[in-house]
Amino acid sequence: VQLQASGGGLVQAGGSLRLSCAASGRTFSTYAMGWFRQAPGKEREFVAAIRWSGDNTVYADSVKGRFTISRNNAKNTVYLQMNSLKPGDTAVYYCAARSALRPRPIMSALTSRNTYDYWGQGTLVTVSS
Repeated sequence: VQLQASGGGLVQAGGSLRLSCAASGRTFSTYAMGWFRQAPGKEREFVAAIRWSGDNTVYADSVKGRFTISRNNAKNTVYLQMNSLKPGDTAVYYCAARSALRPRPIMSALTSRNTYDYWGQGTLVTVSS
C-alpha cells in the first residue's frame, strides 16, 4: 500500500484546512487509517483514526470537536478536516495505514504509531497567530 498525503499549507489561526491521503496498491487489504503529526523537536503524535469499514473513529483529546476524519472508499482516500486551527497545530501531518492481513486491533490501539504498517510522506501545516 502506498500513501500520498496532500492539502497542507499556511493558514491563520481560526482557519480551516482539509488534508487528503490517497491510498494505492493493495488497498483492499487496509483495515484502518490514521493521521499523526510531528512538530519541530517533538515526537510524532496521534491525531485521528478511522476503520476502513464502518463508522468507528477515534481522536486525540487535543483535536476533538475541531478535526473530523472521514473516508471515501470509492476513491481510496481518507480526509482530515481541520477547523478552528491553532498555532499549536503546526506540524508535519502524516497518514498511516494498518493492514487487514494482520490481527485486527481494538480501536484504542489505533492511537499508537506501532499499530500501523504503512506511512505517507507527510504534508506541512503551518498555523500563524
